[in-house]
This record gives sequence, structure tokens and C-alpha cells, in this order.
Amino acid sequence: MRRYVFPLIVGVLGCAILISLGLWQLKRLEWKEGMIARIESGIHGQPVPLPAAVDPTMKYMPVLVSGRTTGEEIDVLSGTRESGGGYQVVSGFVLDDGRRILLDRGFIDQDHKRDPRPPVRLEVAGNLHWPEEHGSATPAPNLSENIWFARDVPAMAAQLGTAPVLVVAAEVRGDAQGVAPIPVAVEGIPNNHLGYAVQWFMFAAVWAGMTVALIWRIRQRKF
Repeated sequence: MRRYVFPLIVGVLGCAILISLGLWQLKRLEWKEGMIARIESGIHGQPVPLPAAVDPTMKYMPVLVSGRTTGEEIDVLSGTRESGGGYQVVSGFVLDDGRRILLDRGFIDQDHKRDPRPPVRLEVAGNLHWPEEHGSATPAPNLSENIWFARDVPAMAAQLGTAPVLVVAAEVRGDAQGVAPIPVAVEGIPNNHLGYAVQWFMFAAVWAGMTVALIWRIRQRKF
């Protein structure tokens, strides 16, 4: 009987650890779904005038801004299901009170990248955003072709001479100049916890099966 004790202990402990990791991922799933629900509620809330002081804790806040584009823009490589590859147009934007911010106006396809987009007055309802798209593997922007590979708010603000504040347009009044708004949405927020939980539970099942198989082999040994 003693020869079964050690593999049985290892098997039970291993299964317990793997199951606990799966249960932890289920708790994370519940937390993430609640967070996404709160974010979605905030995104679609009643927009308010852009506050005098803005910081990243206000991410997703619905706001109203009015002013003029500067005619300077950054084109971020992007794409949509309907139009295929194209660019996200981020313009310098001078508010009526004189502040300079970034305005993500939306999407243009590849054929319209070089269309002229001179300064124009716009009234915009949208959301404050600080996208987390830039990573260590993100290529540096091609400044000669004005092609960026991620929306990096501080870097874009430095390039266009604005405050590091980005408003992503949801609705635009005025001449949109062919740019189609792409509102902020929760679809881009990763939520893989259910898949992780299933993986841990599968590992636990495999571990249990291996433990049973090992004990069976020990039992079959003849001395």
C-alpha cells in the first residue's frame, strides 16, 4: 500500500492546484465582465464638455468638443471588414477655447490617404481614449510617408504639437472630408479568462488520468 502513497499525494496536489487555477480564472472572468459592462455604460453615457483638466483616469469618458482641425494629421495603419486596409486619421484639433488636442476622426481607405484635408470646423461627440497599442515590437513610424503603426498618444502629441489628449470621434457635425468615424467599443478589450479556465481544467483532467495510469502500472508490477 505504501508504494501508492507518493503518486497519490502528487496526483491529488497537482489536481488541486490546477483546479484552483481554473476557478481563479473564472473569478477573473466575472471581474472582467463587470469591468467591461461599466466601461460600455460609460462609453454610451451622456457626453459632457471636455473638462479643463484631463488625465488618463478619464479614459472612455464621453465628451463634446468643437473647434477646427489644423490640417496636420497622422495616419495610423488600420483596416475594417468592409473596406479592407486603410488608415486611422488623427488630426491636430484646436478647441474653441484655444487648447490643442488630438482628434481621431476615423477611417479612410488606402485610395484616399493622400486626399487633401485642409483645416475645417467640426463639432464632435466622442470619447477620451489612451489606447494601449504601442509595444516593444511596434515599428517606429515612417515619418517621410506619414505612416504610423500604433496610436501612441504622447508621441502623436509631440509630433503635432498638442496636449497628450485624444478624443475618438463617434459623431461628427461638419465636413468630415470623407473620414468615417470609428467609435470606441469594448470589442477591443481582451477577455480570454474562460478559455484559460477551460485549459486549466483540462490539464487537471489529464493530470488525474496520468495519476490513475501510474497507480495502475505500479499495481501491475510483479515482485
